Amino acid sequence: MADPPVCKVMDFGKYRYEQKKKEKESRKRQHSTQMKAVRFRPRTDTHDFEFKAKHARGFLSAGNKVRVYVQFRGRDIIFKDHGRLVLARLIKELEDVAKVDTAIRMEDRRMTIILAPRKTK
Repeated sequence: MADPPVCKVMDFGKYRYEQKKKEKESRKRQHSTQMKAVRFRPRTDTHDFEFKAKHARGFLSAGNKVRVYVQFRGRDIIFKDHGRLVLARLIKELEDVAKVDTAIRMEDRRMTIILAPRKTK
């Protein structure tokens, strides 16, 4: 509020450079989670189950959420209980690194569940 008014003359290129630098720094500190997917079938065998569970464990330890779904094809839809057992077994196997984000539910011909990584101290 000086009389006459006072203004600051500055280099606009330098100002833009500093703004971009601040933006880049703030983006670096943000943590973005991705959604990874693991697919099973109702009759997935033990070795395949363990292999896919290992992948899911890796995704969770990296801090990503995992959507696990059991795909039913053709007459497999009759065996919904098998799909539920597969998902329950996976939850039990990954309970040390994951918590259930959304419960087991049917979506069309898929039975899905979303697992989120546990907070570690």
